[in-house]
Amino acid sequence: MLKQWDNNHDYHSFANSEQVRVTHLSLALDVDFSAKQLAGQVELQLDFIDEKTTELWLDTRDLIIEAVYGNSEQQLEFSIDKHDTTLGQRLNIQLLAGIRSVTIDYRTSVNAQGLQWLTPQQTSGKTLPFLFSQSQPINARSWIPLQDTPKARITFDAVITAPKGMRVVMSALNDAEAELTGKFTFDMEKPMPTHLLAIAVGELAFAKLGPRTGVYAEPEVVASAASEFEDTESMVEVAESLLGPYPWGRYDMIVLPPSFPFGGMENPRLAFMTPTLIAGDKSLVSTVAHELAHSWTGNLVSNATWRDLWLNEGFTTYFTNRIVEAVYGKELAELEVVLENGRLQEAIASTAMSAQTLPANMQTQDPNEAFNRFTYDKASMFVHDLEKRLGRDAFDKFLYQYVQAFAFEAITTETFVSYAKQTLLREHADKINEAELLEWIYGEGMPSWYMAPKSSSLDKVVMALRAFDDGASASSLMTQGWRVHHWQYFLTHLPTKLSQDALIDLDKTFNFTQSTNAEIACDWFRVAIRNDYQAVLEAVTAYLVKIGRGKFVKPLYAELIKAGFKDQAQQIYAKARDGYHPSIVVMLDQQLL
Repeated sequence: MLKQWDNNHDYHSFANSEQVRVTHLSLALDVDFSAKQLAGQVELQLDFIDEKTTELWLDTRDLIIEAVYGNSEQQLEFSIDKHDTTLGQRLNIQLLAGIRSVTIDYRTSVNAQGLQWLTPQQTSGKTLPFLFSQSQPINARSWIPLQDTPKARITFDAVITAPKGMRVVMSALNDAEAELTGKFTFDMEKPMPTHLLAIAVGELAFAKLGPRTGVYAEPEVVASAASEFEDTESMVEVAESLLGPYPWGRYDMIVLPPSFPFGGMENPRLAFMTPTLIAGDKSLVSTVAHELAHSWTGNLVSNATWRDLWLNEGFTTYFTNRIVEAVYGKELAELEVVLENGRLQEAIASTAMSAQTLPANMQTQDPNEAFNRFTYDKASMFVHDLEKRLGRDAFDKFLYQYVQAFAFEAITTETFVSYAKQTLLREHADKINEAELLEWIYGEGMPSWYMAPKSSSLDKVVMALRAFDDGASASSLMTQGWRVHHWQYFLTHLPTKLSQDALIDLDKTFNFTQSTNAEIACDWFRVAIRNDYQAVLEAVTAYLVKIGRGKFVKPLYAELIKAGFKDQAQQIYAKARDGYHPSIVVMLDQQLL
């Protein structure tokens, strides 16, 4: 008999958030680089849904809990009474009558999966160390004991003590003019999911981009980052025209060291960005638009569980495309949708992924597995289909009303379906019916009526691919004026099998192996590895040692193993492992050790 899941329950949290809910937390932490540790206390304000509740269950991972107090003074009994490889440990606190807040004295572990401690040599400046967090999906619990579930939104304030001369920033209101005295205060008065809690500490400079936008980065990087991201204020204005006023006050970003495991992370008021976006030609800044779009779809309206991640990523991926179209033009927007579809079709062709629906249904698995092409790209294609059916004006009205209806709430897939039935299906019954809606959401693969997106801008790339396949030399191909997206399409659509002569011709003509564009380099390396073009191995090694972004490192290691280079992959990993974020190490260890 198939297990019946409770779709309202977050299976990736120990918290009893349906009985008592943490509404605000106050942090007081010291940053200790020598011990690679955050130490101090957190005070949790409690809201009792069930006044008879006598226990508070919190999520932790490898935290050292030293003492627990109720209402700041009554010592409370506690125990670590559940352990799970994926979820961490449950902290069970015994509550006394009248308790309305709980204060926990604690320290983090050097193995905290949500924190990466970098030595000075791993930074651009080479003089000071660096710390940054990555809480999504369930790693906030490795640096704060809390109800680590998107269902329980919180506000927070913090006092962080760090070595003098270093700057601390958080997913809150940051003061770029704050003196580097070693003490920093923060306040986030708007309720947000716990996976958006973020901190970074290092040698940081700031560049203003607009009246409410700016970028932090290491001094050696900040000028190039500001140049690359100079259109951010325009992106905010476009986003507001679609979904209403920007709800978080400021939109600042921080460019982290290369070991940051994602392209970006939508931490409110301080989006985290990978330096691999700095290509010098703004060709990869759609990630900036993506993290900005999350300010509405993800941060304002959130997934209630990791099963519902598509509600964040699918709408955000669609919304990103609208921002790109408005700021950079229709051609680039169309190219990006075509590339999205290509990634999606590759995932569907994988037997391991072919049966996934929009809800990830990974209740017993690591929630990191929910971050895949279905929750991003299939969900985005669903939203594009809605726009096509309704027409842009009608769809924009629906999207705006949807976001306003669930602002500062966490919702499930079923909540969305219920809302769509009451609005979308009633107001546009002639454009979409319930069966079509449910097929998109709960059906496997793609609906039978799905039409893959096209872009006439790719006609020239298709012609070049045909010519090359017919034996034309790389130097004879007409590639003038190609964007990064054209090159990505070219590389990902080359024949699976290529001769050494063909690979040498491509590399000599276009210098792919030495490309400074991280996207192009990764796509080329995959082609080269697949075809035993060993001339790239030195460059692949340097790339994997320098860059820790999961989008690149995971498929490259997988390609090396698949092509019979497992020994080389393990040797590269041995060099690179200490520079990777702990959350990436956990996944790669399973693959390579």
